[in-house]
Amino acid sequence: MNEALVTFQGWVGNDVVYRETSKGTVANLRVGSTPRIKRADGQWADGPTSWFSVSCWRSLADHVRDSVRKGDPVLVHGRLRTDVWQREDGKTSVSPVVEALHIGHDLSRGVVFTKAPRAERLEAEEETDPVVKEMIHDQSFGTPQLDSWGQPKEPLGTQVA
Repeated sequence: MNEALVTFQGWVGNDVVYRETSKGTVANLRVGSTPRIKRADGQWADGPTSWFSVSCWRSLADHVRDSVRKGDPVLVHGRLRTDVWQREDGKTSVSPVVEALHIGHDLSRGVVFTKAPRAERLEAEEETDPVVKEMIHDQSFGTPQLDSWGQPKEPLGTQVA
């Protein structure tokens, strides 16, 4: 099957709308993408903004609900499709929609990322051999523990209140 895949950068234009459906959870948002264009006089200016409706499904929807806010810079990659719908006046309208496969913050415009735990990984850890588990979780290998800014954490009991 041929699919039209698109990738674009833009800014979230509304609060994420999250809901549960019979097909799974879905998050919907609008993303505006404004190109920079070089005018005939050599000056740069903003071009016309293109607005995209973006839908995210299942775990991506959950992560978007928890992570993305109005005004955030994002990168979106997904399938371009069209929704055909009936307007109140009886006329048919067509709207382009991007069904996101990947969406994330544009880190060229800011910082922050927290990896979500995967359910199957947590289950696998429960079944791990105790010796291997100790090796994984033992902090005596000389590897410094880092805080959220990447700075070494103080050993427990040595922090000043």
